Amino acid sequence: MLASLALVLSTALSATAHYTLPRVGNGADWQHVRRADNWQDNGFVGSVNSQQIRCFQNSNAGASQTYNVSAGSQLTYYVNPNAYHPGPMQFYMARVPDGQDVTRWDGSGSVWFKIYHEQPTFGQQLGWPSLNKGSFPVTIPRCIRSGYYLLRAEHIALHSASSPGGAQFYISCAQIGVTGGGSTEPSNKVSFPGAYSASDPGIQININWPIPTSYRNPGPPVFQC
Repeated sequence: MLASLALVLSTALSATAHYTLPRVGNGADWQHVRRADNWQDNGFVGSVNSQQIRCFQNSNAGASQTYNVSAGSQLTYYVNPNAYHPGPMQFYMARVPDGQDVTRWDGSGSVWFKIYHEQPTFGQQLGWPSLNKGSFPVTIPRCIRSGYYLLRAEHIALHSASSPGGAQFYISCAQIGVTGGGSTEPSNKVSFPGAYSASDPGIQININWPIPTSYRNPGPPVFQC
């Protein structure tokens, strides 16, 4: 009886343990981050083919301000309240074309390059560095061109990902201005939607049994200067 009750409580907690990614640096919630559609309900994107897989927005409403950061420096992205589910944290960037307004640019097309993805540790279970964390540091590549960018934060929850469509995507996009950059143009750019398939091995995966001994992150390789 007690075991059954514990299972019910655990399942209920898992169903409601959702979160947003609303803030970067020392700003306020949704000040520099475009307000995602889950800002009130902490929900998730369930389809990799949805337009929401880009910045978790059905519209293209920009944030009120842009956060300035130096190329090569570290920026902290915050989760509210915490990243309660197991799975990888990933970051992408897309440069706003010269002459376009960062608050209006929609980030469509093959413009996104990955700057970080998280790998688990392996053993009796997968250990995710991001699990239950409330903030994630990410380094802006030192060699990319200066200018305005969208910084896309993505946490992929894999606790129910054994069947197609079971992965949960928690996403938002910050508006940042990069200064002191170089001249390198990143390769392996992708579009959202388009970068992922529901059957990608890093998206459709049973992390509970048998315990995986490897993990392949979805999307392109991480860009390196």
